[in-house]
Amino acid sequence: MVASAVGFTAMTTLIKYLGDDYPASLQTFYRQFFGFLIMLPVILKHRGAAFATTRPGILIFRSAAGTVGMILSFYAFQKMPLADANALSFTRTLWLVPLAFFVVREPVGPLRIGAAVVGFVGVMIMLRPGAGHAFAIGLPAMAMLASSFLFALTITGMKVMTRDHAPMVLLVWSASLGLVLALPGAFLAWRWPEPFDLLLLAAMGVLGTITQGCYIKGMSIGDAGAMAPIDYIRLVFTVIVGFALFQEVPGIWTVVGAGVVVVSTLFITWREHAANKAKMAAAALVQAV
Repeated sequence: MVASAVGFTAMTTLIKYLGDDYPASLQTFYRQFFGFLIMLPVILKHRGAAFATTRPGILIFRSAAGTVGMILSFYAFQKMPLADANALSFTRTLWLVPLAFFVVREPVGPLRIGAAVVGFVGVMIMLRPGAGHAFAIGLPAMAMLASSFLFALTITGMKVMTRDHAPMVLLVWSASLGLVLALPGAFLAWRWPEPFDLLLLAAMGVLGTITQGCYIKGMSIGDAGAMAPIDYIRLVFTVIVGFALFQEVPGIWTVVGAGVVVVSTLFITWREHAANKAKMAAAALVQAV
């Protein structure tokens, strides 16, 4: 999980560094292209089995939402201070509460609803509509909020699909469709990269895939309730990198609002973990009987 946080920070640093010359849509293409190259050996080895599915519609929708969400998040990382953009990216957990109720049909109690409302208040503290400060509501902040919602959709879709699909199948579809769906935006903003820039773009794509792999591995071998909070050290890393490389200093309201969002999302994560443990205990009891 720590490696995932470090890798994500390195990737977003490259996104911001390259942002003056390569628009978000073009960076997304390179991210997807090099991610696809990493998955290509798996596709060639398993061929048809790597794409085996009975519900291609959900996979296509999930990939489309993920690709658009990636473009929006890359745009936000380019235009906003790294710490601010990262703080807003954590709102994806807040979106999971209504999506769990309306899409997955999971029961949502008053505690989870209350935590989501508190998290929304944290977002408003950071944005402070009409306050006339640097972190006011604008296109980059709205792009990151929209991106968080789209990523929450992809997570919800993953919950639905993992009931009868192997994780590798989901990764193969995501990598393949993501590359195809990123092509139109790349063509509109196309430019041939300089050799050194191409190396950095390749590193960004590889880092994105490694980061995802480290996150999945950490969550699979560690206790979810203990592992999830480690992801928030990204905020610390991005504050350090933002100050050292881009002379960015987060304001007090960003710090306060981010703290509120982190606390609320940690509570939601804890509640999810507690509910899953209760379900597993109940299932074990039924089997024992």
